Amino acid sequence: MSVMVGIGEVLWDVFADRQILGGAPANFAYHASQLGHQAFIVSRVGNDRLGRRLLSALRGDRLATDYIQSDPRHPTGTVRVDVAADGTPDFTITPDVAWDYLEPSDSLIGLAERTDAVCFGSLAQRNRRSRQTIEQFLDAAAGALKVFDINLRQHYWSAEIIKAGLDRADLLKLNDDEQAKLAELLPGPDGPVDWARSVIDRYHLRLVCVTRGSRGCLLVSPDQHAEHPGFEVDVVDTVGSGDAFTAALVSGYLAGQPLPDLAKFANRIGAYVATQPGATPAHPPLPNGHAR
Repeated sequence: MSVMVGIGEVLWDVFADRQILGGAPANFAYHASQLGHQAFIVSRVGNDRLGRRLLSALRGDRLATDYIQSDPRHPTGTVRVDVAADGTPDFTITPDVAWDYLEPSDSLIGLAERTDAVCFGSLAQRNRRSRQTIEQFLDAAAGALKVFDINLRQHYWSAEIIKAGLDRADLLKLNDDEQAKLAELLPGPDGPVDWARSVIDRYHLRLVCVTRGSRGCLLVSPDQHAEHPGFEVDVVDTVGSGDAFTAALVSGYLAGQPLPDLAKFANRIGAYVATQPGATPAHPPLPNGHAR
């Protein structure tokens, strides 16, 4: 069992008919916990009704809330989610909320020092205060696998944030739309494998993962690559599917799975979540032979 941390945003995804826990780092930690790891969310909520509900819901899912700060001035984060007919979500993210003001602390440094893998993104770094805290956590997590799960939402990212995140990362995960945008920022050879390998060389990464929605994924390491075509499923919505994929990817990577097995396992977990409403459904029992 590894210690896995998601640092950044925790929030409510607000659908037309319901509110569901969300935020990519929080979803990552939830799915890491479902895969049998000791998982923690590092974030911040408002001292308000939504914040109290969020903490209660996390405890109900048996997730520790020790590293979720309470903000007396800023509200708990929310995101309006509009789901298209094919299950693809569109997000409208509320600005200037609690998770934009994540504060450093001795307890966070202590957690960082015993972390085996930490997942961070670009969205939670839109505010300089949270960005500095995330960077301090990553620097303190010297022995951890650092997973940069880029999430290019609205206008909440910049070349500076992306390049600084890559400087600290060991593993880069992005979707095919984000890969196209990043290829403009970081020009390289034509072809996804050669481009990924150029990023690996430039930033000394161990692995680049490009998710392709219903078409599976591509994994590229310094000396090999693997593709998986994905699984055909009846999609309810894809909210959180990528975060579940990331948790499974990291779980399998830490267990030493070969790239083809790793791609299959991560796709299977991500595909299952797409068949369920919301980002954090409970997992079914894993088939024998899959690493936790």
